[in-house]
Amino acid sequence: MLLNCDTSQMDMSLELVWHKQVLLKVKVFAWRLIRDRLPTKANLAMCGVISANDIVCVSGCGQVETVEHLFLSCAVFASLWQQVHEWIGFVGVDSNKIFDHLVQFTYMAGGGKAKRSFLQLIWLLCTWVVWNERNNRLFNNIVTPVPHMLDKVKMLSLGG
Repeated sequence: MLLNCDTSQMDMSLELVWHKQVLLKVKVFAWRLIRDRLPTKANLAMCGVISANDIVCVSGCGQVETVEHLFLSCAVFASLWQQVHEWIGFVGVDSNKIFDHLVQFTYMAGGGKAKRSFLQLIWLLCTWVVWNERNNRLFNNIVTPVPHMLDKVKMLSLGG
């Protein structure tokens, strides 16, 4: 990762994690997400915690559960980003790298500091909702439809 990324862009995305309206646990989660330090199935298998046979995404899509897959390319969870784009009224092509995605999403509309802060907040909350949904599916066998996940993002963005 150190050899393959622009460190100034990585620094920028790490700075974007520290949003004043987000709980500390969400900030720490996002920091770990950007650094690929979450206990995804691929990361757990790489550390020998789970078998290499148990690395399939919890959504049932059949792909390996990596950070990029879970948050950006999984057919189930990535559809949340499409719904968020519709909700906030933006059209664009999303990056397939986590830290690029955060920077791109935050700055996609241009505008002032308030708009960027709002988009930064939405990105952090979307990833938090996806992670919690992943864990609910994995540990509690509870499946929340994506439109309800969007409702959670909206509620959390209002401070709920």
